[in-house]
Amino acid sequence: MIDAAMKALNQMVSPSFRSLLLRCIGLAVVILAVLGIGLSWSIAWLTAEGGTWAQGALGSGWQTPITVLAWILAIVAGLGLVVGAVFLMPAVTALVGSLFTDEIADHVERTHYPAEAPGTALPIARAVVEGIKTGALALLVYLCAVPFLLLAGLGLVVFFLANAWLLGREYFLLAAMRFHPVEEAKALRRVHARRIFLAGLFIAAFVSIPIVNLATPLFGTAFMVHVHKRLAGGPRRELIEPVR
Repeated sequence: MIDAAMKALNQMVSPSFRSLLLRCIGLAVVILAVLGIGLSWSIAWLTAEGGTWAQGALGSGWQTPITVLAWILAIVAGLGLVVGAVFLMPAVTALVGSLFTDEIADHVERTHYPAEAPGTALPIARAVVEGIKTGALALLVYLCAVPFLLLAGLGLVVFFLANAWLLGREYFLLAAMRFHPVEEAKALRRVHARRIFLAGLFIAAFVSIPIVNLATPLFGTAFMVHVHKRLAGGPRRELIEPVR
């Protein structure tokens, strides 16, 4: 795992990856900005409408307290957007990664596995669907994990482990589906679930680093290409048994 992670990190800063790196970061920033602007407008509208309704219901004598409360809510909402961006980052990078999987994997395979047959590009629709499914699943898991934030450090551990499971699953499937039919790739993931979760811990650690985590699609995809190469080398029967 460490060797695969080092190979992925080294290739990320290579000249051949520079264009991919900039495009992945740019798209992630755009998606986060759009989500942030949409949420900001929604909160501003709700605050304004709520203030108008409250003033009408309580009377003009409550104008000052309502105005102060609106300012407090606006500040809290602003902080919430920053926190929300942190928790949305894994889901956003998973979606971005699904769009660049084949281009990243091609670079890794040509550099490190030139003597082996290259993978087959995923249909873009299939890759996007997988990215959206992972993003939606991530939001669901995060909502379930939110109560644990009240338990301080335990909440951070829960989010970290959730990211490891989700991102390990997502990036491994994207790498595996270049060489296997969908059901066979999922069977391979089930057979090696523990190792893939362990690999997911590396990606979860990477996505936890501010700013650097914008490059998660490159690291996650490149890393899982190496992991898949190692895990897919086992006996063929391992892929068949879980499907029965």
